[in-house]
Amino acid sequence: MARKDVENLLIAGGEDKHFRAKYNVPATMDEFVTLAAEDGYNFTVEELDKILKESGDVFDKNGNPPKRSIWWA
Repeated sequence: MARKDVENLLIAGGEDKHFRAKYNVPATMDEFVTLAAEDGYNFTVEELDKILKESGDVFDKNGNPPKRSIWWA
């Protein structure tokens, strides 16, 4: 279930720029996971990190304005 929640969140971010912008704000994975839980996504920092590593994505922000490159289209 956690894997599906992470995947659904990453897909939602890939499809919706407003959703993506909201999730580009948190500075840490802990804050990101807390925000996700508020929106009904249930996963841990460890689960998020594992899936990002498996897909070759990096949680860090890049660019100006800073944003993440973790979103799936």
